[in-house]
Amino acid sequence: MQQYRWLLGVVACAASLAGCVDRRYVITSDPPGAVVYKNGQPLGATPVDDHFTYYGKYEFVLVKDGYETTKEVQEITTPWYQYFPIDFFAENVWPGRVVDARRFHYEMKPAQAVRTDVLLDQAQNLRNRGHTIAPPEATAATPPPVTPPPSVGGPMPAINPPPPEPPQPTVAGPGR
Repeated sequence: MQQYRWLLGVVACAASLAGCVDRRYVITSDPPGAVVYKNGQPLGATPVDDHFTYYGKYEFVLVKDGYETTKEVQEITTPWYQYFPIDFFAENVWPGRVVDARRFHYEMKPAQAVRTDVLLDQAQNLRNRGHTIAPPEATAATPPPVTPPPSVGGPMPAINPPPPEPPQPTVAGPGR
């Protein structure tokens, strides 16, 4: 019985020391200070870091005034210690903490000034294209007439009462 208590103590101690895998990434940009969106959710200005849960593809969008918006689909590959059955030992048995930190750096291009004459030409082309599109055909289907529900007892209430009669002008004549 004494040896089982010792074994139980060792297992409890190992379970309390069991580590985990800390998954995170750090995003930097040139120039710094670009706002980063991960899958449509804002993260903050670069340099920015965040935790991630799964390995796979993430969409990062970087936005900064004076620079073109950068959209990157970044694949985060699975490391060898996260494949079955090794992942069980890496996350539950290994006594230390495993840190999987990824670093991504993106270069942003300065925004190109758009010439006004080119922009006006594109607008006119779009306007001309819009004029060539035929309007949609009117549907011939009319809605069915609305019939009131039958009354349970008594007269049916008027659905649309007639408008009130305009007042008749009175003319005062001689001798009245």
